[in-house]
Amino acid sequence: MLINTNPVRGTRDYLPEEMRIRDAMQAIILRSYLNNGFTKIETPILEDIERLDKSDGGENLSLIFKILKRGQKLDLKKENLTENDLVDIGLRFDLTLPLCRYYANNRAKLRLPFKVIQIGKVYRAERPQKGRLREFYQCDIDIIGDSTINSEIELIHTTAKTLLKLGFENFTVRINDRRILFDVIRSAGFKDEDILSVCISFDKLDKIGIEGVREELLQKEFPLEYIDRFMASIAADDSIGLDGIIEYCSDRHVIDQLQNVIDSVEKLSKGKYKIEYDKSLVRGMGYYTGTIFEIVSPEFKGSIAGGGRYDKMIGNMIGEDVPAVGFSIGFERIAEILLNSDNKKFILDSRRLALLYDIEDPFVDVIEKADEIRERGYDVTTIVKAKKLGRQFAALEREGFDAALVYGETEIREFGD
Repeated sequence: MLINTNPVRGTRDYLPEEMRIRDAMQAIILRSYLNNGFTKIETPILEDIERLDKSDGGENLSLIFKILKRGQKLDLKKENLTENDLVDIGLRFDLTLPLCRYYANNRAKLRLPFKVIQIGKVYRAERPQKGRLREFYQCDIDIIGDSTINSEIELIHTTAKTLLKLGFENFTVRINDRRILFDVIRSAGFKDEDILSVCISFDKLDKIGIEGVREELLQKEFPLEYIDRFMASIAADDSIGLDGIIEYCSDRHVIDQLQNVIDSVEKLSKGKYKIEYDKSLVRGMGYYTGTIFEIVSPEFKGSIAGGGRYDKMIGNMIGEDVPAVGFSIGFERIAEILLNSDNKKFILDSRRLALLYDIEDPFVDVIEKADEIRERGYDVTTIVKAKKLGRQFAALEREGFDAALVYGETEIREFGD
């Protein structure tokens, strides 16, 4: 019986040309982050299940890949087995919880503010669909130890510059503050303990619309009058800015801070992208405590980057609050856009050349010729020459090669000219 060779649902195999683009993207992102003063770390993909379960990860808590205990720890003969008897580890669903654990474990060796890069895979056990995988990359920058809005300004500016380097234009930074949003929800009558549940439903506004949010809140059995008041406030004119929302906000300082971020980023953007207050922005994670932001592009439905401030998360581990804020680029969504773009090759900093040789040619001489061309800046692959060169050239161009040279000749054939 033959074995199914398809990858697990929600995961993907990547062909060589796809990987070339993905690697080039990661190199541009990393170079941009490093250039802006951030330093790279790495954390394990495995996390203690108790930390994952207590991370305030919103609906992601129901999407954790859980790993069975091993060896003598796993006693399947025990009566009335519970999940705690079976599971002790899970796969990380984002890079924020691992960063908080990392900081809590290594803080004596780290300088504050800690400006950090993480680029790695995360895992969510959700229903696979277009643009949504179970295994995917995130590219994060975070600043730990700075409670001022300088961190928000620097993170937004750095992320926007990185997207510009990847060829994105005309994108918009949407920004809100959880404290304003919570006040809007409270003013409708909801209790403090219900706020995060309301936020989880409200975060689906882009997907299910106002009526869908209303129906979900009704299913959660919240009072109809609260729901109607909340729906009225979020359905109000979208042009209402921060001044129009002040009647809901208990702390004018929060609005002043948010306006300062917007004004600062507008100045730094030099008109290359936009930033605007969006009262409907929620962000799904429960751990956000203040400013939240996303970047949207007309080239993709949904956001291509997102983040916010999470000042309590590290404190839950060490008993002492440490301010923290982060921004994550949606690597897979951007990769999908670039792989389907006609100008994706602009991000590649190297050129691929096929050196075609006859099987009778001395192979050591062929390798020496390849090394000579490599010194001129090409990535060179040696390939046996086909009988029909025209077809071979066409196939090489489709495969992603930029040029070809027949061994023994002097003229390089450039593709795409």
